[in-house]
Amino acid sequence: MKIEFAVQNVKCQGCASAIRDRLGKNSQVRAVQVDVPTGQVTVEADSDIRAELGVTLTELGYPEIGLKRPLPSR
Repeated sequence: MKIEFAVQNVKCQGCASAIRDRLGKNSQVRAVQVDVPTGQVTVEADSDIRAELGVTLTELGYPEIGLKRPLPSR
């Protein structure tokens, strides 16, 4: 399943690497691509884990554009 996000704050390949590394730790994620100029994150996953990945992106500091999602409390 292909899941796409348009996220904020992606400024460099270091940002892209951090996103790929963190999302790639999810056992359901098969591949992660990040387009730095557009902030587009594309994930290939076994199932629809959009909400879970969205929380992870927000925790990393790359929230979805236009989405008002509070950080989860831990």
